Amino acid sequence: MKLKICGLTYQENIAEVATLQPDYLGFIFYEKSSRYFNGTIPELPENIKKVGVFVNASQEAILEKVAQHSLDLIQLHGEESPEYCKKLRASLIEVNREKKPIKIIKVFSIKDQFNFDVLTPYESVCDYFLFDTKGQLPGGNGYTFNWDVLQQYPSIKPYFLSGGIGLEEMENIKKFRQGEASKYCYAIDVNSKFESAPGLKDYQKLKEFKNQVTSSDFTAQ
Repeated sequence: MKLKICGLTYQENIAEVATLQPDYLGFIFYEKSSRYFNGTIPELPENIKKVGVFVNASQEAILEKVAQHSLDLIQLHGEESPEYCKKLRASLIEVNREKKPIKIIKVFSIKDQFNFDVLTPYESVCDYFLFDTKGQLPGGNGYTFNWDVLQQYPSIKPYFLSGGIGLEEMENIKKFRQGEASKYCYAIDVNSKFESAPGLKDYQKLKEFKNQVTSSDFTAQ
């Protein structure tokens, strides 16, 4: 299972966190977020993919950030329609013809229940789903949703599990990974539970988390 660390804003902190070799680092390009990124991403190892997080942004704004930061994935955290995703996908292919395709993650928020029928029109226009906690903010709310809901997941599309995941969830994550609901769980996405301030990640906590989720004891089914 892969690891995504999201919501970084400070250059030195980004460089430090990158030494942990997460699979993905996420940068939030949503001005209302306390983790809004408006800097320069330092040079990262090639194996770490850069994810740009957007909320109801124009396609022009997304393409501008793709060009500026050489983003590898686009995470859509708003009410973007399937038609929007389809057009964005075509635009990303056009601007990145000679490189690997830029992938799209579409986010859906869950609390205690979810109508999985809403996923159907997105199946062909995005590469991953991401399930986050439904709250006042479009992400970074700091608490988990009811993961049992994912036992009803009807798709085979890989998804990211997000929403208030911290060190205190280790046993719950282990139980989740041993159940049927995690069959298509591709990655764990962490953010606010590993911060000393918004956008500033706690390196030691992240290191402990990564060591635990990649340990042979933890990964055994």
